[in-house]
Amino acid sequence: MKKAMVIVNPSSGKEEALDHVERIQRILKEKGYGVEVAQTEKELDATNYCQDACHNEFDLVVSLGGDGTLNETINGMVDQNHRPLLGIIPLGTVNDFARALNIPLDVEEAIDVLRSDRSKKVDIGRFNDRYFVNIVAAGALAEATYEVTQEQKTKFGPLAYIMEGMKTLTSNNSYPLRIEHDGEKWEGDSFLFLAALTNSTGGFEKLSPEAEVDDGAIHCYIVPQMNMIRLAGIVTAILRGELKNDSEVHYFTAQEVKLTSEDDLVTNVDGEEGDHLPVNLKIMPSHIDVIVK
Repeated sequence: MKKAMVIVNPSSGKEEALDHVERIQRILKEKGYGVEVAQTEKELDATNYCQDACHNEFDLVVSLGGDGTLNETINGMVDQNHRPLLGIIPLGTVNDFARALNIPLDVEEAIDVLRSDRSKKVDIGRFNDRYFVNIVAAGALAEATYEVTQEQKTKFGPLAYIMEGMKTLTSNNSYPLRIEHDGEKWEGDSFLFLAALTNSTGGFEKLSPEAEVDDGAIHCYIVPQMNMIRLAGIVTAILRGELKNDSEVHYFTAQEVKLTSEDDLVTNVDGEEGDHLPVNLKIMPSHIDVIVK
């Protein structure tokens, strides 16, 4: 019999995640799986559970939770000799990876996707010794996003990040960056650096419309020094999917990127605090297989 592990974050989905487990189990059993349920209690539980599933050669791992649970689950899967098929039931505030894969954000509809026999191989990004699936950011706005509370995200959605980010403009922060990629180099002062793997980042589904989940590229944006007037233009460009066309934004694609700075800068990785610079990014093409509609 095939084996499936459902990794559940009980606090996700307004603490209603466990209410959906029985239906998931029923569908997977109909598909011929024996099902094991693993509940997370602390940081890295999802990673450890997923590693166990890989080592024991499970056929399927289902992530039932938000972007943080999914990120941890994928971190447990990458680089394993055996990588199970991945199912995604998004219960978070933003759910960027699910959006990029056209997985429904309605939980009941997302659960129904588990009936599908279709899957898609997708890219993963390596970030030093960990991995990301959506975005890496560095700069003033990236650091400001740590101040966004769960209450703000629930109430305002993606706009919460812009609202918090506007506060950084009062100090007009920018930082010296050195960016090396595929034999090329960029140096200068930057308000924000973004490296995107998918078209949906921070809930904005047009921030990087060029990015496909399986195009084998990191899509990078260098946003220069900023003021309130320029921010309005940048936000408009993001909403229209035209950020790369802004005359002051430097856009490029790469397979590998190295970020360094003379200042002490910390990164944001898939919405969570990442490493301090320097950091190395690398694309891992078509590395995991995800159930899709």
